[in-house]
Amino acid sequence: MKHVIALDVGGTGIKAALVGADGALLHEARRPTGRDRGPDAVVAGILDFAAELQALGRERFGTAARAAGAAVPGIVDAAAGTAVYSANLGWRDLPLRDLLAARLGGIPVALGHDVRTGGVAEGRIGAGKGADRFLFVPLGTGIAGAIGIDGRIEEGAHGYAGEIGHIVVRPGPDGVACGCGGRGCLETLASASAVSRAWAAASGDAHADAADCARAVESGDPRARAVWQHAIDALADGLVIAVSLLDPRTLIIGGGLAEAGETLFAPLRAAVAERVTFRKLPHIVPAALGDAAGCLGAGLLAWDLLATRTTAPRTTATHTTEVSP
Repeated sequence: MKHVIALDVGGTGIKAALVGADGALLHEARRPTGRDRGPDAVVAGILDFAAELQALGRERFGTAARAAGAAVPGIVDAAAGTAVYSANLGWRDLPLRDLLAARLGGIPVALGHDVRTGGVAEGRIGAGKGADRFLFVPLGTGIAGAIGIDGRIEEGAHGYAGEIGHIVVRPGPDGVACGCGGRGCLETLASASAVSRAWAAASGDAHADAADCARAVESGDPRARAVWQHAIDALADGLVIAVSLLDPRTLIIGGGLAEAGETLFAPLRAAVAERVTFRKLPHIVPAALGDAAGCLGAGLLAWDLLATRTTAPRTTATHTTEVSP
């Protein structure tokens, strides 16, 4: 069966899959990113995971993966195949596309920004399907955004488009320090990891996380409600800035916090509505693909790369040939 390898590298975990030509997830796996071991160990883990998937696909389907796609956090130069910078994973100017291609025997590899890659999947087959303008914002270890415009994801002039997590919503010296070097950034207040930290401090349980906070909110715990509302207010402030600039028709919220359902969406919709004056409110909806969006998007990038290589002629010194995947 024809398939590609897909990797979605996050701050805490790596999700991986074998993806069929129709976008079906033929196999899924995950493991910790291991960022506490340093960037070199993280890269080694990514390469090992990809090689294991390649071997599994060959064994299970009797044929090698035709290509691979990888989605990574931070700043990404997709054209150069370079993971330029990640505050969470500690790498700079990492030629990840070439490293993966070498480890996988030279198959084509596509590299993309994790959130924009998730946005590709949500836009084509998820909650943004049919929307001419959407903004996809997953609330995970950090926060970023994917700007969907007429079927494509906007990367920006330098590949930085959508970095909503680094909009400063609480300026001043008392703002929480961010890994980007700034203070008061949205992701320091409204990401899943930020809520986890705040709830661990408020509850006195060092192991408590954002999911625990959401459950406590649902049970009526006033401490949890205060932590939750603090995050909601910051998130609404950031989203209204994005709505003012981009005017999306649909606002898709994903990531770990979105798993809280209406515990998140009901107060968030209300908070955004309170802040919007003359602008049109977008439809605020949960992501449809859950935490599979990144893997599916990486798989779609890999299939797109194969389609491009199949249809685009390559000129050599003596003649023009068609490149087959």
